[in-house]
Amino acid sequence: MPNDRNSQPDTHEQEGLFAAVDALLEEAAQDPLPHPDERKRLREAAGLSQDQIARALAVRRETVTSWETGRTSPRPPKRAAYARLLEGLATLHPADTQAQPPTPPAINAVNTPQPDPAPVAPVNGVNAVNAHPQPEATPQPLPEEPGSDAATPQAAPAPTRAPHKTATTPRKARAPRKPLPPQEGNGPLAVLDGAGHAHTAGHAHTAGGLILDHPTTGGLPALVTWALGPQADLRAPRLHRNGKDGDPLLVLTAPAAERLGLPLTLEDRRALRLPDNHPVVKQLAKAKWQLTRRGFGPWARVYRPATPTTGRQCVQLAVLPWGALDPRAWGENTGDLPAPELAELLTTYAARVLTPRGSTAVTGLELMTALRPPTRAARNPETNAWESAPVAGSLTRPVDPAPPEAPDEHPVVAALYPRSHQRTPDQVLDEEAYDWIRDPELLTDAECTRTHAVGIDVNMAFAAAANRLTVGLGPAVHTTNPRFDPSTPGCWLADLSALPVDPRLPSPFTPHGKAPTGPAWYATPTLAYAQELGHEVHPTEAWLRPECGPYLDAWYTRLRDAYMATMADLGVTPGLTETEFLTAMTTYKEQGKDNATAVLSAIKSTVKGGIGKLRERPQGAGYRPGERWPALERPTWRPDIRAAVISTARVNMHRKMHKLATAADEYPIAVLSDCAVYLSNGPSPLDFLPRTPDGKPLPGGFRLGVSPGMVKHEGTQPLIWAVGMLDEGLNPARHIKGHDAAADGE
Repeated sequence: MPNDRNSQPDTHEQEGLFAAVDALLEEAAQDPLPHPDERKRLREAAGLSQDQIARALAVRRETVTSWETGRTSPRPPKRAAYARLLEGLATLHPADTQAQPPTPPAINAVNTPQPDPAPVAPVNGVNAVNAHPQPEATPQPLPEEPGSDAATPQAAPAPTRAPHKTATTPRKARAPRKPLPPQEGNGPLAVLDGAGHAHTAGHAHTAGGLILDHPTTGGLPALVTWALGPQADLRAPRLHRNGKDGDPLLVLTAPAAERLGLPLTLEDRRALRLPDNHPVVKQLAKAKWQLTRRGFGPWARVYRPATPTTGRQCVQLAVLPWGALDPRAWGENTGDLPAPELAELLTTYAARVLTPRGSTAVTGLELMTALRPPTRAARNPETNAWESAPVAGSLTRPVDPAPPEAPDEHPVVAALYPRSHQRTPDQVLDEEAYDWIRDPELLTDAECTRTHAVGIDVNMAFAAAANRLTVGLGPAVHTTNPRFDPSTPGCWLADLSALPVDPRLPSPFTPHGKAPTGPAWYATPTLAYAQELGHEVHPTEAWLRPECGPYLDAWYTRLRDAYMATMADLGVTPGLTETEFLTAMTTYKEQGKDNATAVLSAIKSTVKGGIGKLRERPQGAGYRPGERWPALERPTWRPDIRAAVISTARVNMHRKMHKLATAADEYPIAVLSDCAVYLSNGPSPLDFLPRTPDGKPLPGGFRLGVSPGMVKHEGTQPLIWAVGMLDEGLNPARHIKGHDAAADGE
C-alpha cells in the first residue's frame, strides 16, 4: 500500500497534465487561424507588407514573421483581430483549389506571349544597373490562327533514368540550406545533346539524371509539339495564383542545333537573329507556329495564339552556340558543360529563381511580373463573363516617367529641350551608384603608416536595398512647394549645397561623391537620409506617386532565399563565425564542384540586371531620339523604381561609412558601388573593422557575414599600390582584387 510521500508527486503530475490539456482546449476554442503558409499567401495576395500588418495590430514586424512561419501563434486580443483580417483576405483572395478556367488572350494577359527577351544583356557588374540591355520587343496583337495540322512527332518510348555518375574526384557532401521544392512533371526544362540517329529518338536531359526520348524527325515543329505534350511533361508551376505556369524551355547544344538545321554561328551579328527566309523559320511558319517580333535568336519564343480551347502554347528555346548563356553572368564554360550537368545546374536556378527566359537581366525583370502579375481573371457579375482586373500591389499598366526621371532619349524630354541640350542637376534625376576616390592630399600621417588597403563588399546590395522599399505603383503627380514626406515615393527638387560635408567621406547626395553645387532632383530615400542626418529639407517642386506599395518585397525574398541556399551549397552559412566565414569565402569556389558557383553568379546577375532593365534604353542604329521604343509599353519600365533602389543602396552604404567615421575615426579612401576600401595594419577586414568593448561588431557599421546587406572580403593590396592608384586618379575599389571588377561583371 503506497504511502502519502510516494503518492504526492503523482497527484502534481496529473494536475500539470490536466492544466496542459485545458490550455490546448482553450486555444482550440479561440478564433481559428489558417495554416502559417496560408497566412503568408493571403498577405502577399493582397499586396500587404508585414510592416502594414504589424502597424494595424500594434505589434512588431518580427511578431508577424513568427506568425507566418508558425514559430508562435497570436494571443488574445490580437488573435481575434488577426483572424478577422485573414478571414477578410480569404474572401478577397480565395485559395486556388481548382484549375482556373481558360481566359481568352485578348482579356487576360497571362495567355499572351510575354515581351521577347534580349539574346544577351550586358552585365557590367556594379554598372549593370546602368547598362543598355538589348530591347525586349513587344509582339503586336495577332489574330487567332485557325486550327491546322502541325507536324506530328513520332511515338516516344517511356523516359529512362541515366545510370549513376561516378565522380572523378571526391566531393565533400553538403546538405543545402533549403532543399529544392518538389518539381512538377519532369521539370521545367530539358537540354538536348543531339544524340540519336535519323530514325531513332534523341536524348533530352532533365534534372536528376532523367533522360527523355524526343522525336528526331519532323524538325523543330515536331520538337516544339513534343515539348508541350504529356511525353515530355515539362512544366513549372506559377509563382502567384494570378500568374501563369512557366513555359517549357528547350536548351539546344551545338550538336542538337546542327541536327535541327541551325547554323553554329549567326551571320547577322547586329540583330542576332536568323533571317526570315531561313529554312527553319519557314518550317515553323508552315506548321502554323509563330515567333515573337524579336525573331529567332539565342533566346527564341515559339508559340501559337491562345484560344479558349487550346489555352497557352509557347516553348522557349535557348541556343547555346549562339551565346545564350552569357559567361559574364553564368561563369566561364558553363555553356560547354555536358548536357546532364547543365540540366541539373539550370534546373536548380529555375527552382530557386525562375526558368530562364532570356538573359539574367530579362529573367530578373520577368521574375517581378511572375511574383506580382498585373492582372487577374474576375467574373463580371452582370454578364457572368470572365474579364481582366488589376492585381492590388502590382504594376498594372505602363506609365510615363516624370520629366526628371526620363532618360535623354524619352519623348517627354524631347518635348522640353532641344536635341543637343545637356540637362543640369535641376533638370534631371541623377541617382546612380558610387564612384568616388578621396583626394590623396587628405590622407593623414597615421593612415600613411598603415600597410594594406582592404576592400569590403556588400552582399547583394541592390537586393537588400529593395527589401521593404515603398515604390510608386501609378503615375507621378506634379506639385509645387510640397512638404517633404519620407513615406511618399517620387523625386523632389531641393537645394542641399549648403549642407556640411566631410571631404574624407563621399557626399551621400551624389554618385561622384562631391558635394552638390545647387538645386537638384533627388529620390525620396536620398532626401529622407538628409533628414536623418539632421538637415532641414525644403523642396520647391516634386513629382510624387501617392499610389505606392512594397512591390519588390516578394522579388527580394525569393532572390535572397536563392542566394542563401546556393551559398549553403558552397559551405557558407549564417552560423559561421567571422573567422570561419572569411576562410569559407576563400575556398568556396574550389568547393563548388557541383557548379553551384555558376548558379551563384547567375543569381547575382539576376539582381543587378533586373534592376537595370527597369530603365532599358533604346537600341538599334535606326532609332531616333524622341521616338518611343518597345520597352516603354510594359508596366515594368519604371526608371523611378530603379532610382529609388540605387538611392537606397547608396544611402545604406554611406550610413555604415558614417558610423565607422564617427565611432572609430575610420574613413574610406575609395568607394565603387557596393565596395569600400579602407587602409589597415593587416590584410584582413578584421584588422580594421571596429569592435565594441565586449568584442562584438560595431552596431550600425559593416558586419562580416553571408546575409544580404552584410559584407565580405573583396581583396587586399599593399598601401603603396593604393596610394599610387589615387595619385593617378584611378579608383582602387575597381582593382582591389587585382583586375577590373566591372569589366569582369562583378
